[in-house]
Amino acid sequence: MNVALLGGTGDFGEALALRWARDTDHTVVVGSRDATRASEHAADYESTLAAHGTSGDIVGCANPEAARRGDVVVCAVPSYHLTDTVDAVSAGLDADTVLVSPAVGMKHDEAGAHYNRPAAGSVTALAARAAPENVPVVGAFHSLPAGPLADLGTDIDAETPVVGDDAAAVERVADLANAVDGLRARRAGGLANAAEVEALAPLLINVGTHEPDLHDVWLSFG
Repeated sequence: MNVALLGGTGDFGEALALRWARDTDHTVVVGSRDATRASEHAADYESTLAAHGTSGDIVGCANPEAARRGDVVVCAVPSYHLTDTVDAVSAGLDADTVLVSPAVGMKHDEAGAHYNRPAAGSVTALAARAAPENVPVVGAFHSLPAGPLADLGTDIDAETPVVGDDAAAVERVADLANAVDGLRARRAGGLANAAEVEALAPLLINVGTHEPDLHDVWLSFG
């Protein structure tokens, strides 16, 4: 299977690329607005894997080509770039593609991080509105911290809620999550529940801020 990461040169894209390349036999397609940048980062990720004594199948290309090649397409961009990114690659998406949104709208002030709920109800709902009508959209990976996830020396012990209205698409993304060592998918209902899931990310950031002994804050249901 091909797993495409739009915005795969960013911190979160790198983290997912490294974990899936190491822990699965899927081809990881790193997307970027610039094809050369994508190829350079794909090579860097392969070097990181080699430094940890492993390898993976990683290629880089421009976002539209990455979307065309992907069976699962993860839009690993900030929430304010999500709609434009989906619009730019929509010609490469079809009913056989699963589009995944891990983006969270947040704002910060002196009190901490806060969920910035969009008028659509959730960022995942924004992705569903921007995607072609026949493309199933799933929300997942919202609460995973990019830094420790990208560190292959860090062991994961965490859950990620998965939401979506298309049962087959949810199962495909759940399988992809479960393929990462130490990560477990938890089905959390349809897209109407995405806001509750997205709001977990600022909560965990605030916990990490006020619990200095917790270096890595992962979501766990016990």
